[in-house]
Amino acid sequence: MTEPTGKYSITMPRDIAEAARSRSGPSGLSAYVAAAVARQIERDNLSELIQVAEAEHGPITDDEVQALRDQLHHARQGQPNGGAAA
Repeated sequence: MTEPTGKYSITMPRDIAEAARSRSGPSGLSAYVAAAVARQIERDNLSELIQVAEAEHGPITDDEVQALRDQLHHARQGQPNGGAAA
């Protein structure tokens, strides 16, 4: 079952709207814009989570980020197909 939808009027620069329309494919502009907004909400939620974590534990250092990237890289190397999706 899909979520109920509503009709909204938005304003955006014409060049952005036309680029979105040209890339929207068979699902249409509304679905393309909805997916873009959903991704932005996910990013906003993640940013809020990071702010809370950093307030509690301090900022994440570049060394910590690199160490986690290295762990992820090594974990992916251990998976079939180098961690690529099947």
